[in-house]
This record gives sequence, C-alpha cells and structure tokens, in this order.
Amino acid sequence: MLPELQERDATGDLAVIYGEIRRLWGVPYVSSLQRHLATRPGWLEWTWAALAPAFTSGRAQAAAQRAADGLEVPRLAPLSHDVLAVWGIDAAGEAAIRAACASFVRVSPINLMLSGLLRGLLRGERPTGGTGTEEAFTPPPPLGPLPRLVDPDTLPAAPRAVLASLGTTVDGAPFVPGLYRMLAAWPGFLAHVATALRPLLDHGATGGDRTAGATTGAGAAREIFGRLLAAVDAEIPALFAALPPLPASPPRPPADDVPAVLAALNTYRKTSPEMVVFGRMLGDALPPP
Repeated sequence: MLPELQERDATGDLAVIYGEIRRLWGVPYVSSLQRHLATRPGWLEWTWAALAPAFTSGRAQAAAQRAADGLEVPRLAPLSHDVLAVWGIDAAGEAAIRAACASFVRVSPINLMLSGLLRGLLRGERPTGGTGTEEAFTPPPPLGPLPRLVDPDTLPAAPRAVLASLGTTVDGAPFVPGLYRMLAAWPGFLAHVATALRPLLDHGATGGDRTAGATTGAGAAREIFGRLLAAVDAEIPALFAALPPLPASPPRPPADDVPAVLAALNTYRKTSPEMVVFGRMLGDALPPP
C-alpha cells in the first residue's frame, strides 16, 4: 500500500499537525493525503506552515463547502434495515457507515483545497496576502464514531480482491481510498458497493472489462467529478492570494521529492471527487435512521 504515517505513530510536530487537521476538518481522523505527506521528511511540516492560515481562518472550509454545495449525484437503489442485517450490519454499524459517508463528503473537498494550494506552491507561486488578525473559526463537531480503517493485508483473498478493485495506484504503489477501507469491515456490504460503483470508476489501473454500459456510467461520473473539480479550481486563486508570505522556517523539502508528491496529488485529485459523489450516493441509499 501507499506509505502512510499512522496517527498512532505520529510524534512531535507531526502529532500536533495531525491534531490540528482533525479539529479543523471536523472529522476524527487524518486523511491519507496528509498521512502520506508525513512519510516524506519535512513535507507535511512545510505544507502546514505555509497553508495553515487558510484553514485556521475557516476560509478553505467555506470555499470547499461552496464548491460542493448543489452538486447533483445519481441515486442508488435504497437499502432496507433488513438487507443491511443480512450483511451483518446492526444499528450501530449502520450509524457508523452513515457517519463514514458523511465524513468523506465533508473532508474530501477540504483536501482538494489543500491539494490545490500545495500545487500552486510547487509551481513556484508565492502568496503575498495580509498578515492581519483573522476572525476566530469554530469548526463543526466531528462525525462519528466511525468504522476502523481495515488493513487490506488482514482480509481473506476474496474480500481483499474486491477492495483492490475499488483502488488505483500512486507512483506505482496500490492505493485504496479510506471510505472503502472502512466499509471493508462488512465484506458483504463491500461487495454490494463494488458491484454498484465499480462500473462508474475509470481508474484504468485496476483492470476489468469495459462494457458499453460501464463506459457510459464512467463517462457520466467523470462529468460530475469534473464539475466539482472546476468549482474547486475556481476557488483556489483567491484562497491562495489571501495567504501570508511563506515563513522562513521550516525549509522547503528536497526538490527531488516533487515529482512523487505531484503524482500523489494527481491521484487524490481523482479519488477525492469520487469520495464526495460516492459518499453522497451511499449515504442517501441507507434507510432513515
């Protein structure tokens, strides 16, 4: 799997940054984007030192919400409590799945803002915004409790293959978005999710037949993803311009890492819209609580 620094292993400055991300994103976990950056010496520290004001002020979160608001998504067949029970999902599990879907709908547009701002820095752009006192930002309460992230290596062969079918690669390393890893706690439900959503994916790297119906579905999904990305991209310039100048420390990480970091950002640019759209679709398919 793509290298990540797990939250339980973070210490020092990285542990502090992880805590800030959880608080400001309003979710009880740190996304794989930041967990991956943390494995590269200096990268998360430099990124956060440069970009944190956009998030501590709440401007990035507001921009993310504007970009995602009003996005129309397809509807999946509704699920009943009895169907969920067949898959071993009780009331607590149903609540955890609902919270997981909602958390990725919340956090993924914010991660797209972070990714877009970091991409600007890596292109050589430099912010020159003000350094005045920001109005206090109160994040929303975190969603939860959430299902645990399942380690694919702990799964039997069949559910591991189903989980992998929902993944892609980053710089040659397999990557499965966190929502699917949470849903893997219920293999039967994961199989349903893969059956319903796999035709809408177009990662290419995971293989699979490309039937006419699947191609049409993937094209429609790409159009929705594209609308979200366009809305995010429209927010980035003003958000970047409002950032203060880069601090003198920490120093910029090694330039040799830039291609690999950009490859990771490119993949998250594909999977983050997927998490918003599919998170909405799966959450809407659940029965009323």
